[in-house]
This record gives sequence, structure tokens and C-alpha cells, in this order.
Amino acid sequence: MCGICGYVSRNIITKEILSAMNDSMEHRGPDDAGVELYDAGGGYTVGFAQRRLSILDLSPLGHQPMHSADGRVTITYNGEIYNFRELREELKDYPFRSNCDTEVILAAYLKWGIACLGHLNGMFAIALYDRAEKKIFLARDRIGKKPLYYWQQGSQLVFASELKPVMLCPGFPREIARDVLARYLFQQYVNAPESVFRGVYKLEPGSWLCWHIGAPDGGVEKQRYWDIADVYAEQSGSPVTDYAEAKSGLKDRLRKATAARMIADVPLGCFLSGGYDSSLISAIAQEQLGSEPLKTFSIGFSEKQYDEAQYAKQVASHLGTDHTELYIDEPQMFELVASLPKYFDEPFADSSEIPTMLVSMLARQKVTVALSGDGGDEFFCGYNIYETVRQAQKLDLAGSVAHALGQLPVGHGRLESHYPFRVRVVAANRDRETATQFGAGSYVEHAQAMVRKDADGTFGGREGLPVNYPVESRYHVKDWQIRRMLLDMDTYLPGDILCKVDRASMKYSLEARCPILDTEVMEYSFRIPHAFKFRGGEKKAILKDIAYDYIPKELLERPKTGFGVPLDKWLRGPLRGQLTDFSDRGFLASQGLFDADYTSKFVAEYLKNGDGGPATGANWSKLCWSFFVFEQWYDAYIRGAAR
Repeated sequence: MCGICGYVSRNIITKEILSAMNDSMEHRGPDDAGVELYDAGGGYTVGFAQRRLSILDLSPLGHQPMHSADGRVTITYNGEIYNFRELREELKDYPFRSNCDTEVILAAYLKWGIACLGHLNGMFAIALYDRAEKKIFLARDRIGKKPLYYWQQGSQLVFASELKPVMLCPGFPREIARDVLARYLFQQYVNAPESVFRGVYKLEPGSWLCWHIGAPDGGVEKQRYWDIADVYAEQSGSPVTDYAEAKSGLKDRLRKATAARMIADVPLGCFLSGGYDSSLISAIAQEQLGSEPLKTFSIGFSEKQYDEAQYAKQVASHLGTDHTELYIDEPQMFELVASLPKYFDEPFADSSEIPTMLVSMLARQKVTVALSGDGGDEFFCGYNIYETVRQAQKLDLAGSVAHALGQLPVGHGRLESHYPFRVRVVAANRDRETATQFGAGSYVEHAQAMVRKDADGTFGGREGLPVNYPVESRYHVKDWQIRRMLLDMDTYLPGDILCKVDRASMKYSLEARCPILDTEVMEYSFRIPHAFKFRGGEKKAILKDIAYDYIPKELLERPKTGFGVPLDKWLRGPLRGQLTDFSDRGFLASQGLFDADYTSKFVAEYLKNGDGGPATGANWSKLCWSFFVFEQWYDAYIRGAAR
């Protein structure tokens, strides 16, 4: 696990500058640093750098950047390839000098070219320099576990695991992409390929990019080698219709995936929340270890409505793990708020990032690698929204009728303005490209209205800014529940969940590994009929049945809780002064990103009245938290850089 950065450019970017860019990610790799420059001809220089967190082959032979035996190819790479031993055997004609997975990627590329990505099972962000072909390849793993940003400006390409190195590159303009702000305020993250900066992009999951050195503007090629929609269509065409076979096949793949992720030359443990996914992965990991206790970690909350530590402790006791728990209170969580911009160097407002950092801190005291249960909800139908989506599809026809009737004039408005909140939501949900992404219209409207319009009332000529993802037709699935799951795999999982876990764990130089996101597990899940996942209203049914093979049902069966942060209490309490300053009309007008009048008034009304309550569907603290986090980030990287 590491951080990488680099460039290809005709501009002068010294080794000292590249070292500073690289060292801005020291938390991602405190064990070693490598910085190298190469003359690429035609006035071009290639710079590759890496910060290393040593996991496999702790010797200097694992140092990066690493060169192929023939000197043709150089790699800087972040991640883990879990099938590297099998690939090494297949590539045994290559003269290996190390025992690490990095060299296996080099050998695989020399044999298969960029098609080698299809052979890699793991999490990765890769940069390859092929001297013979005069090409730079950037590549990202299938589901987007590892981040990779790139900035293209004329004949220059800059890339990095995080935004900090890009911001340190000479000449970087730090221009905010205003057209992503409404979606960020609503979704609380910025999804690939967009980033918060104009001209900077995230490489999409399952994609590679090729930069041709010397071609005008790089002659960029970009291609998806693994796409959720395509893989689902292919795999679901060969369903495993026998339940016992499906369960056995899934269990075998989970066991194999977990065993592969337990290969490390450093101490390893497991996050254990007491929920189904983390409990199952902990159980399988303990099964692999036999009599040696697995190290497990959980955090508890003083507020009983959020606390699951007691359940995690019961599961740990049943499995016989070496369990460590830490009870945290509100002040401990609050202390991390000020550090958010440093480790989440793109605005990110999922508040569960804070407890995720705390459990990572706890685990890092004893281990360097931690297994997690991420992916179980998206691939096996675990979120509560999936039940709501199914009900919405049943009500869709009635909603279309209600929408038509709602246009009738009543007094000074329309009939639909008098509908109860839930009826309004169903009636307004008419866009088929976003059918599963319905929500409170007023919340969407506030997110859009907060962003500053141009003088002509548009956003660069556009009438409005999107907050949802108008892509649902690409899945070719009639069942809204399945469609929403696929959408979440494409957006929410990599853009929010995996980003959160990556940044939170890397803050403490901890590597997080996710067995459920193994290639074979993900693809096999698409062969499992949906009725085995959502069975008579029961979410994650087949995954739960596997968990019950290890853990008694009574230890697991309870409502889903998740990590909770008291946003309303913070924003209207200790953070009130900062939020007031951030929403000052004069400041917003000079900043030029948000509508100064609207935003200042909206925040002031929130601070006075708080959330609207469940009857209205108004969760203003969530929207104000997104705004607060953005302004906190802006203060650190834009205003701070100008000081």
C-alpha cells in the first residue's frame, strides 16, 4: 500500500519538486520513498515517485520505482495483487529478482501488454512507462479501491494518488469546477471522472489511460477493461439457479478471497462492527488461522442508539478472536474535524469518515493490514434504500397519475404542492434516467440554488446543474432494485465508501483489504438470482445464510445502525462560529462560487431553526455539513495557498 505520483512534461519539474509532491503523501507510505527522472527524448522528461508502506517483501528489492529486467518498462504502483503467486508461476520465464507483486506486474505487462490488467486480481493504481513504445499507462482496479487523479495541460500530464501532489506541481491553477458543486452538496462526494478542480480528473474504476509521449496533447486513449453494466449482463446470463449450489459457490469464493488477502509479511487483523459483513469476514479469517486468534477491532459509542460494540464483542467471543475495542465520545470525534482537509484533500462530507478514522487508528496500534466487509450491501442488497426503491417501482404508475393531476391549478399554485411529502416524491419522480434516485425535491432545489449562476442566469450556458446520475438506461435492467444496486456499485461504492476507507486508513498508514470486492466474488454475485439476495423482503439473504454457518443467528439479527455523528449538534453548537463565517455574504460574494444571498440566508435559517424533521423530508444539517466541509477545505487549499 503506497502513494504514487509523477508526470511527463517538457516543462522543468525538478527532482526536488517531485520529492516534495511525493512527500505530501508520507502518511500513505512512511517506510520508503523513491523519486526518479528519465529523459524521454524530444525535450520530454518523465518523473515517477512513490511512498511505500511495506507489506510484501520488506527488503530493498521491493523499492519503487521499479524497472523491468531488460530496462524497457518502469512502474510506480499502489495496491496489492492477490493472485501474484499464481501469475509468477505462469510467468516463470521472467528473471525475477524480488518476491513482491510489483515485479509480477512488470513481467505480466511484458508478456501481455496492457491486457495484463485482465489477469490481475487485486486493488491497484498503476503507472507504467514503456520506453520502447514511448507511452505512459495509468490504470485503476476494477471497482476503484485505489485512487488515481490526473491533470492534463497541453503536452503535460501529472498524476497522483491524492490531490496534494497535483496542487504542488508548478503552474497548477487551482481553479474550482463550479459545475460539480451542486452534486457534491447533495451526494457529499465528487464522483469519477470529475474532481473538484477544473482540468483534473479521477481515472474511472476498471479503466486505463494511455499517454503517447510526443503526440499533440498526448494523443490520449482511455478504455474500460471491466465495466459493471457489461459484466452484469454477461454473468447474469448464466445464473446459478440451485440455491445450495449458489450458496456453496459463494462461500468457496469468499474463503478463497479472504485467504488471499491474509498473505502479508506484517501483522494482520480485521475490522469487526458486529454486522453481517464484517462478522462473516472475521469468521472466515479466523477459520483460516485455526487455533491462532485473529486480531479484531471495533469502536463503541457513548450514545446507546449508535453503539454496536456490545454485539461485536459477542461475535468476537463466539469466534475466539483477540478483540480490542475502544469506546469513544463526542469530543474524541470532534477533535478530528480540523484534520479532515489534510487527509481528505478533495471535499468529502460523509461524516462516517470520522469514526472510520478512529477504528483505523485503533487497529494500527497492533496491525498494518486490516480486512473489512465493504461491498456486501451493494452486491447483496443490504441498504434500506433498496426496499424503498422496490416500493417506489410498485407505486410508479400511480405516481404518474398523481403527477398529471398535480399540475391542476389550486389557488395561487398547483395541486401537487398540497400533496403529503411521500406522495410528492413519488409523483415528481418522472425522469427514467434517474428513476431509482428519487428524493426530497426541496433538498435538490436547495443544493442547486446555493451555487452561483452566471450573469445570464445559467451555469456556463446550462439551465441547471445535475445532482443525480442520469445513466440508468445503460444497465438495461427493468427491476429498479437491481438497477439501483448496479448504480451504487458504479458511483456510491467507489466514490464514497471506498474513498472513505482509503483515506481514513491511510491517515494511519494502515492497509484495508476487502474480500467481498474480489473479482471472482463480484462476478459470481451477478450469477446469483436476485431472489436469493432479496428473499421475501429479507435483505442479503444468501450472505446471511453463510454467516449463520459460523455465527448463531441471534448474535447477528438486529436493525442496521452504522456510524453516527451528531451533525446538527455540532453545526449549531461548537462549529456555529465557523459556519457563520463561511456563510458570510461578503465572503461568499468575493469567493464567487456560491450564490451569496441565497446561501447566506439558507445557512442563517438553518442555524436558527435546525432540521425540518422527517415529516418534511428536510435534513438541512446534511446539506450544511457538505457546505461546511467544502469551505473548510477551501480555507486550507485555496485561501491558505494565497496567504
